[in-house]
Amino acid sequence: MTDLGQLLRKARLDKKISLDDLQEVTKIRKRYLEAIEEGNYKVLPGNFYVRAFIKSYAEAVDLDPNEVVNMYQNVIPQAEPEPSEPAIRTKRTGALRNTERIGKWASNIMVISFIVLILGIIYYFMSINYKGTSDASEDLPKKITDKIEPSGQLTASGATYQATPGGETQTPPVQLPAPPPPQNEVKLAKSERGIDYYEVSGVDKLKIEVTVTGDQCWMKIDALSASREQLFEGLLKNGETKSWELADSAALRFGKASAVEITINGQTFPVGDQANVKNLQVDLQKSQG
Repeated sequence: MTDLGQLLRKARLDKKISLDDLQEVTKIRKRYLEAIEEGNYKVLPGNFYVRAFIKSYAEAVDLDPNEVVNMYQNVIPQAEPEPSEPAIRTKRTGALRNTERIGKWASNIMVISFIVLILGIIYYFMSINYKGTSDASEDLPKKITDKIEPSGQLTASGATYQATPGGETQTPPVQLPAPPPPQNEVKLAKSERGIDYYEVSGVDKLKIEVTVTGDQCWMKIDALSASREQLFEGLLKNGETKSWELADSAALRFGKASAVEITINGQTFPVGDQANVKNLQVDLQKSQG
């Protein structure tokens, strides 16, 4: 066991935190945490993730992560060189343009749908009023001196009208069309303790798609069902895309946030602009039936 591993293990034990509890807090697998304590960095998926996982470990046991890394930088493997700043800026700009384009397209669709709905409602009421006026005029007395039976019933537009002794009719209430079903909505609810929480409403299932826009990125995704099933864990290369469809909420962890973007039910979001570990939780707000 290295000096760094002893320092982290002692801090964990002083806090009375088990490896299982630490795994739950940091979202790092237990065998990786044990490898960090033993100084066996070859078990981890890459040199970049060694520093990222050590920082997450140190933060979880109330140690200054930057100070810990600086104290033991000679024994921690060096991360692979990052792509040049112009390349990062180009990828980031492209991702932002794609997001803006999708947002404008979605806004235009919503505006057009709203206009069509309004025109449909107006047409519906105009048709009812026109038909009711036309049918009622056919049942009017041919002469002014003709009498209307007090107890008679008039039929207009397929509805029955009860005549009153004074010659007035009671019109049944008009039934308005049913409101449109709720639309799919994805929004960032909050960011707390290093986790971004997204809420999805208006749908019964989650559709999550992850695309690697950088060189490579390690990721993990768990379904937040009663059994908390792990759906995937591994290293994705540039250009690779993974997708999942879930009936429950999900938790995701990325080793290099700036290298990926995530699409949730058709809406695309950048995970982050820094090359560090990022945690996301996507909560499915199911409609009450």
